[in-house]
Amino acid sequence: MSIFAWIILGLIAGFIGSKIVNKQGEGLILDIILGIVGAVVGGWLFRMFGGTGVTGLNIYSLAVAVVGAVVVLVVYHAFRRAT
Repeated sequence: MSIFAWIILGLIAGFIGSKIVNKQGEGLILDIILGIVGAVVGGWLFRMFGGTGVTGLNIYSLAVAVVGAVVVLVVYHAFRRAT
């Protein structure tokens, strides 16, 4: 996948994940970063459990990225509240 596709997927996944976790979002840049990290984490998690990770810019990859983004956001908020 190209870097542009990762950014688009990260933006969408980060936005959706932010709406699921805290209903307001974290801001455009942080949503993109957390979404891209979430896509990587989601792909890793899915592969660990025998599934397929991020395969491109499609609905399945978006679902994987959103799951990863939710996990990353929950961890992010846990660390943020702890400090």
